[in-house]
Amino acid sequence: MADEIDLGANPENGFGDEPMPQVAIITQYVKDLSFENPNAPGSLQVQSQPRIDVNVGVNARKAADDVYEVELKISAKAEVDAGAAFMVELLYAGLFGLKNVPEEAIEPFCIIEGPRILFPFARRIIADAVRDGGFPPLMLDPIDFGALYMSQQGQVGNA
Repeated sequence: MADEIDLGANPENGFGDEPMPQVAIITQYVKDLSFENPNAPGSLQVQSQPRIDVNVGVNARKAADDVYEVELKISAKAEVDAGAAFMVELLYAGLFGLKNVPEEAIEPFCIIEGPRILFPFARRIIADAVRDGGFPPLMLDPIDFGALYMSQQGQVGNA
């Protein structure tokens, strides 16, 4: 005789009568991609290491009932002594289905977990665009979206 395990809603397993939260990635897509190589072909012949400035932004909005759009904006500019080597900007987004998720958990999910899920795909697009522009691929370091969110919350609280 096999033991049965009931993971359904009951007070003994801590779930009570509440339905379980469900999260789904509906789709991911490029909203905008721009690559500029303003000083080519001269910028492709420079031997010095460029200075690279990277900026990351996150935006989220409700797209429909239980559906949220999360946007990850990454921009990078590489400069050498002769001027700009390249500029790349990507707006990458995803639609996430969030069902039975507590209201207080929606914003942290959209600002931390959504971008964390999207980042590896955006990173590859940036690397490919820079490589296709004639430069070595720009491999962005992983980003701690949780720390960015907490930092932003601290700034809002101090304002």
